[in-house]
Amino acid sequence: MVQNRWILKEVKDEFPVQVLADSLNISEILAKLLVIRNISNFNEARQFFRPSLEFLHDPFLMDQMEQATTRVIEALTENHKICIYGDYDVDGTCSTALLYMFLKELGANVEFYIPKRLEEGYGLSTSAIDVVHSKGTVLMITVDCGITAIEETEYAESLGLDVIICDHHQPKDDLPSAVAVLDPLKPGCNYPFKYLSGAGVAFKLAQGVCERIGKRDLPLKYLDLVALAGAADIVPLVDENRILVNEGLNQINNNPRPAIEALIDSSRLQPGQLNSGQVVFTIAPRINAVGRLGDAERAVNLLITKNKSEAIDLAQILETENYERRKIDVDTFDEACKQVQGTIDLHKELSIVLHNENWHPGVIGIVASRLVEKFYRPSVLLATIDGVAKGSARSISNFNIYEALGKCEEHLIHFGGHQAAAGLAMEVDKVKDFRKAFNKVVQETINEEDLFPELAIDAKIKFSDITPKFFRILEQFAPFGPGNLRPVFLAENVEVSNTPRIVGKNHLLLCLKQRGSKKIFDCIGFNMGNNYEMIIENNSGIDIVFSIDRTVRDTRVFPQFKLKDIKFNDIDEESK
Repeated sequence: MVQNRWILKEVKDEFPVQVLADSLNISEILAKLLVIRNISNFNEARQFFRPSLEFLHDPFLMDQMEQATTRVIEALTENHKICIYGDYDVDGTCSTALLYMFLKELGANVEFYIPKRLEEGYGLSTSAIDVVHSKGTVLMITVDCGITAIEETEYAESLGLDVIICDHHQPKDDLPSAVAVLDPLKPGCNYPFKYLSGAGVAFKLAQGVCERIGKRDLPLKYLDLVALAGAADIVPLVDENRILVNEGLNQINNNPRPAIEALIDSSRLQPGQLNSGQVVFTIAPRINAVGRLGDAERAVNLLITKNKSEAIDLAQILETENYERRKIDVDTFDEACKQVQGTIDLHKELSIVLHNENWHPGVIGIVASRLVEKFYRPSVLLATIDGVAKGSARSISNFNIYEALGKCEEHLIHFGGHQAAAGLAMEVDKVKDFRKAFNKVVQETINEEDLFPELAIDAKIKFSDITPKFFRILEQFAPFGPGNLRPVFLAENVEVSNTPRIVGKNHLLLCLKQRGSKKIFDCIGFNMGNNYEMIIENNSGIDIVFSIDRTVRDTRVFPQFKLKDIKFNDIDEESK
């Protein structure tokens, strides 16, 4: 098991902490959590705790929004056939469903197209454009893809297809020659928030159209889809994303559309209490599964249906596909771990590169992430597709895997991605040379300290600090996600007040108290059952790193600790 490095976050100046604590009448620990999130005054804190639609940015601040809305309104007026061209993941399918339903409501002649992952791959392709064109489409709007599709856009336009691109990925030096390119990250775009999801950009287009036609509130009914996409696509939950996801989760919990109601039911979640974490770990995998193993149009069909019976049937298909996907995940992960342990000396090789021609290409990205969790090494997994080794790369902190692949470019057919994750392809006979070259880059780049993951701790806390008021305010920090992670605490000199239990496959369930405090808190450590014997034998107390979640008993809400790491004080003393 990889040992964590505990890093306690510090604030350079205690003054804003004290000022916030006094002005908001909260504890200094809660004030520190705000300062860590770059919130330093009362007004910023008020906006953080009360994310409101009034703080959304003007869609026309996005470059070429004027051209995009003009062309969409023309298509509506002239009854031009429109095709929404999306991606097969949660963000892509939610974006597609959002714009499809929005335009349908305005009376548009609109269809949608989602490429098949295993046959067509990601993004625009000339073969897909041919299919779209053959159906009489006049305007194609891409969502969650298209920003690098320069040749494909030119091809579409040569057929007489107008193209509007809605994307949120990093553009290259040149942009497609579309009617309009909407992407906050593109050069020259002065939109004040750069990190919208693909569905967020699609929502801004809908907002822009509605401002032009005098139906400003119409797009708001689709914020549930923006929330699903934003939480699932791991975009920073700050600024505009925080507002969109918060409002969308409120819709999901108070008035879910048939699709989401069916997904909540099939996932066995508690209706009315869905949070961003449950979207990421429970709802999103089910939507993603149909794209990983087959046709993601089934996910869009689920999201757009108004029929509850149809929604239940489609949600069950997603449930079945997700079950199959999990079985493939487990088998692939087990095979990959055996390869690592049987063929790689991780003391000498600092990276993992594995190839198996029979691995399912739809799951190797997930498995690469799990290898990083288990071994904490930059990991590349490859399967053989149409005679070519294609796969996914996942990184560790402080290592830019995209730049590393660039240094191995001579061995690759193509690659793309960002610092933490990438996709790549190479000739099968180049895998061995690539592995050698990639490992050399990793060895030259990574420090020994980088091979131990950091566990960032927001604040040291005493159990006596965790009052009902503290817990109530802490819950208002949600929705949690990148840029606003659930706060992590350190508590020292903690004792176990009961006999711990192992529940589920390997989860540790125990009650904890702190010396000097009478308070006792329930605690669960997922996949931490291996610590059971040491906890039983330990007499000198433990230090714990944990987050605080909620549990419901007899309709009452209580705090529950989620354990992240343990240090045993007696063992620690012996090692000094």
